[in-house]
Amino acid sequence: MASASTARPDSLARRERAALCDLALDVGPDAPTLCDDWNVRDLVCHLIVRERRPWAVPGIMISALSGVTAREMAKLARHPFPSLVTRLRNPSGTPFALGRVDRAANTTEFFVHHEDIRRARHAWEPRALDEDDADELWRQLSRTGRLLARPAGVPVTVVDDYGRRAVLRSGERPVVITGPVSELLLFLSGRRQLGELAFDGPQHRIAALRQARLGS
Repeated sequence: MASASTARPDSLARRERAALCDLALDVGPDAPTLCDDWNVRDLVCHLIVRERRPWAVPGIMISALSGVTAREMAKLARHPFPSLVTRLRNPSGTPFALGRVDRAANTTEFFVHHEDIRRARHAWEPRALDEDDADELWRQLSRTGRLLARPAGVPVTVVDDYGRRAVLRSGERPVVITGPVSELLLFLSGRRQLGELAFDGPQHRIAALRQARLGS
C-alpha cells in the first residue's frame, strides 16, 4: 500500500478532468477534437450538459442530440470560454462530486475526451500510463467493453500489455486485439488516432471490426 506521502490524492477520473480543462484552456475554444466536427468549446459544453442536465444523453455527436439538448449547448456556448472550463472543472452540485459516482461514470469519459483534444493536435504521442492507472482503465474496459464492442458484429477478445484477457463478444475464431489498455479503450470508443495495436484472426472479421461504428 502506498504511504500517505506517495498516495495520489485524486482518482484517475478527477485527474483526467483537470488535465482536460488545463489543455482546453491551453489550445483554446476553436481548436479541433476527434469528435467529428466538434471543436473544444463544443466538447466542453457537451460535458457540462451531460453532468448538469438529467435529460442529457452522453456519448453521442452533436448532430444526433435532441433539440432541447442542442439548444442548451448553444446557450452555454455564448458564455466566456474560461467560465465554461471553470464550471466543468468543478462538479459540485452534481452526483459526480461523489468520488464513487465520478470514478464509475467519468473515468472512461474524461480519459477518452482528454485524448480527443490531445490527439487532434500535430505530433501527439500515446501517454505512458503507470500501473495503477492502467489497472483502473482495465477495470473500466472490462465493465463497459461488451457494450462498446457490440456494433462490431464479430467475436472480439482483447489482451493488454500485462497479459490480461477479456472476451467482449463470444464466438469461435474471434478477432484478438493486443496492445496497451489505453489504446484498446480508445479503439473500442471509436477513435482511429491510436498507438500500436495488433489484430489477429480471420481477415474478413478484422476488416468488419475496423469498419464498425464502435462505441456508438
